[in-house]
Amino acid sequence: MAIDKVKAYFRNYGMENRVLEFDVSSATVELAAEALHCEPCRIAKTLSFTVVNNPILIVTAGDAKIDNAKYKAQFGTKAKMLMPEEVETIIGHAVGGVCPFAINNDVTVYLDKSLQRFRTVFPACGSGNSAIELTIPELEQYSSFKEWVDVCKGWNE
Repeated sequence: MAIDKVKAYFRNYGMENRVLEFDVSSATVELAAEALHCEPCRIAKTLSFTVVNNPILIVTAGDAKIDNAKYKAQFGTKAKMLMPEEVETIIGHAVGGVCPFAINNDVTVYLDKSLQRFRTVFPACGSGNSAIELTIPELEQYSSFKEWVDVCKGWNE
């Protein structure tokens, strides 16, 4: 199970006890916010795309949406999300639990600046009923991100 991979990943840093598991689904922003008793915007959703056949993840705030013009300016191509049935094989986690931890080696992670307004955020941990609370510096460290990007809209309006 992918949550076991994520727990093992965080065990390397002595942090596996910070992984939260719920008796209810946290597979969507709304469900995760309900399970965590927090604002939906603080859920760090992880979206799966391909850029010239290379898989990427973009971690955004829960209230942000991909802005196609900004995405194309950043990556030089139209936004193309992975099909749900492809995500687990290509990324290493199934839809609902996709996160930037313990992913396949050839996946590049980007963090969207919509997250920078928070002290802590809650990304999933490999399953549709898990999360971890991380500070932004911790998210940077443990996600092994490549760079911050500005590819979203809707969060600062």
